[in-house]
Amino acid sequence: MRATPVSAPVYGSPYPVNLDLAGRRVLVVGGGRVAAQKVAGLRRAGAVVTVVAPTAVPELAADDSVRWHRREYRRGEVASYRLGIAATDDPAVNAQIARDGDAANVFVNSADDPANCSFILPSVVTRGDLQITVSTNGRSPAMSKWARRRLEQIFTDTHARLLDVLSEARDVVRRHHGTSEVPGWDDVIDDRLLELVADGRDADALDRILAALGSDQIIERSVT
Repeated sequence: MRATPVSAPVYGSPYPVNLDLAGRRVLVVGGGRVAAQKVAGLRRAGAVVTVVAPTAVPELAADDSVRWHRREYRRGEVASYRLGIAATDDPAVNAQIARDGDAANVFVNSADDPANCSFILPSVVTRGDLQITVSTNGRSPAMSKWARRRLEQIFTDTHARLLDVLSEARDVVRRHHGTSEVPGWDDVIDDRLLELVADGRDADALDRILAALGSDQIIERSVT
């Protein structure tokens, strides 16, 4: 679905998703600094990245994990990929990639060009498996980055460890009940729980979670 001007959206707010790109082919058109940033994020996600550009910045040119075609984009070639990124300095080329993506049902992001995006990239704070994203629907990348910096101050590696404890508790509950969907999860997380994890008392934190779920007396915790 082609994005309309963000000041007057027709289709409502974007639908946020996390894509599993591990082992999937993604095309990045462009070889500059912005393209390199996009490639780095895609590689972290496990994508198989192909770059199309006559020239490339050193970090791209030296990246053996990326297939680099040293030429201009060929009309329609994005159709062979799961996802496309347009990051050239030529608006006409970026628009062509977006049109080709639409024709082939391939989602395309055009850097700094919301009108030619069928998906947008949020700012991301990552703490282990905890991901917190910020999006302004393409209206102000600067505000997204500002909000991300604020969140980076709030969320720390302790929150990533807390996530590990919560995941373990979920596994314990699932083993006992056959499902993790039991009442009480919404009230489990509080400042005291975070303090226990910060102090390295993960076992006590796990016991506190199970007690809050009413499961401490009937579930024998497996030590992992």
